[in-house]
Amino acid sequence: MSRNVSRLIKLFLAIPLAALLAGCNAVVLAPAGDIAAQQRDLILIATVLMLLIIIPVLALVIIFARKYRQGNTGADYQPDWDHSTHLELVIWAAPLAIIICLGAVTWVGTHLLDPYRQLARIAPDRPVSADMTPLEVEVVALDWKWLFIYPQYNIASLNELVAPVDRPISFTLTSSSVMNSFYIPALAGQIYAMPGMQTRLHAVVNHPGSYKGFSANYSGHGFSGMHFEFRGVDDAGFDQWIADVRGADAQLDRKVYLELEKPTERVPVAHFAGVENGLYTAIVNMCVELDKMCMSEMMSIDARGGLGLAGVDNIAPALYGGGERNRSALGPQKTYVAALCSVDEAIAMTAKLPALSAPRPGLVTGAGLTPPSALQAPAAAAMSWLAGQTASLENSSAATAL
Repeated sequence: MSRNVSRLIKLFLAIPLAALLAGCNAVVLAPAGDIAAQQRDLILIATVLMLLIIIPVLALVIIFARKYRQGNTGADYQPDWDHSTHLELVIWAAPLAIIICLGAVTWVGTHLLDPYRQLARIAPDRPVSADMTPLEVEVVALDWKWLFIYPQYNIASLNELVAPVDRPISFTLTSSSVMNSFYIPALAGQIYAMPGMQTRLHAVVNHPGSYKGFSANYSGHGFSGMHFEFRGVDDAGFDQWIADVRGADAQLDRKVYLELEKPTERVPVAHFAGVENGLYTAIVNMCVELDKMCMSEMMSIDARGGLGLAGVDNIAPALYGGGERNRSALGPQKTYVAALCSVDEAIAMTAKLPALSAPRPGLVTGAGLTPPSALQAPAAAAMSWLAGQTASLENSSAATAL
């Protein structure tokens, strides 16, 4: 009696859990974009192929357990049986065929749904026309918010992304500090945004509506509130939204961006009527501060063999740290590599330091470069002196031997 009561209690406890499941949003299985729909189809095909093995195995487990239970005395008992060719063929051939099919479907789907691949269609039987210009969106993952820059319209928005229906979207993504994962389940799969790097994502929305976007990669204390709204609208609605954003008072320049870059949580939607030219490129190259060297410039200098002594003390403090410049790159003050455009400017920058004198770039070389003329005479004199010393030692050894 107590066992039956326990079963009834468990059943009643399970009913609220089932009711909670009814509130789940199966947006992955009911997406609003063609890319997400193709990814949904790939998931369903892979699941069905795997169930072709899983369901028969689960059914056989129940059948064998019932047939060969201890109470079934009529079961055929063969303790010396150990092999069946027909059974081996079924056991190995069926999974092998499924794995081949699953591998082929996955390989084709992975290449067709490559996030870097430009869209060839906006929906089934609807190819992208030659005169259709994709919507370009530059995405920056901040702590803990999302910044969207529309370079074709010279506007930007914070925590709000709007795109017209049936128009390809070309995303370029980066991050300000740590790695994040950009994910709109109704639109396309997730793609990482990393500092100092740029990733790509191509997608399209086919049904108007409001959808949820968020970071799918833990990125710190404010990660739980790092959400934004993605809205798919018709062309007229998109034009109206562009006009509304252009009517905003704020402008997005380097100074405003540096304020946005500071960690904040659950920031409301904000619009910017203009964007400073080259801001996104500076964000990717991690040189929004005007006196900070860009990564592209740094790599270019490295490719040319370096700056030699002109770059030894090319270290500047962070703008928001305060204080005067200090020579130590490993000191307590936050520092970074200072920007420069030429060796002469680097020397001039170093000469401004009260405790330092400008180095002589003629005495240094980069990788793969010939020694400067300033070093040739001292080097020749040193080699002559060394040859004389060697000859003197040889004469001394010969005399001692005699």
